[in-house]
Amino acid sequence: MEFGKLLTELRKEKGVLQRDVADHLNMTVSTISNYEKGVHLPDLNTLIRLADYFDVSTDYLLQRTNYKASLNTLSYKLSDEYTVSDFVNTVVELDKQNTQALLDYYELLMLRNSIRRVK
Repeated sequence: MEFGKLLTELRKEKGVLQRDVADHLNMTVSTISNYEKGVHLPDLNTLIRLADYFDVSTDYLLQRTNYKASLNTLSYKLSDEYTVSDFVNTVVELDKQNTQALLDYYELLMLRNSIRRVK
């Protein structure tokens, strides 16, 4: 997908107008429009500001990943000792057997959670 189309999707998902994005970034509406049309691409500083505004990573905006998580999301504290980033880093270091055990437990938790919603 082109950068402009992705930017348009994010803006619509957030329910904001080009004017809202432009105001937040101290830009003109035509600049945002040109990004969405693919006429221009943002510079590095603007890319970072767009990522912060839409709460996604710059890698997501650059389409290096489908994972939207921003630094705010990765820094979110799951407990006093662990952040989302700590959890993700631990998961990718698990061996095959422990990865499967974690996935089995995940499925169990999701099932338990869906049962609670039904009640």
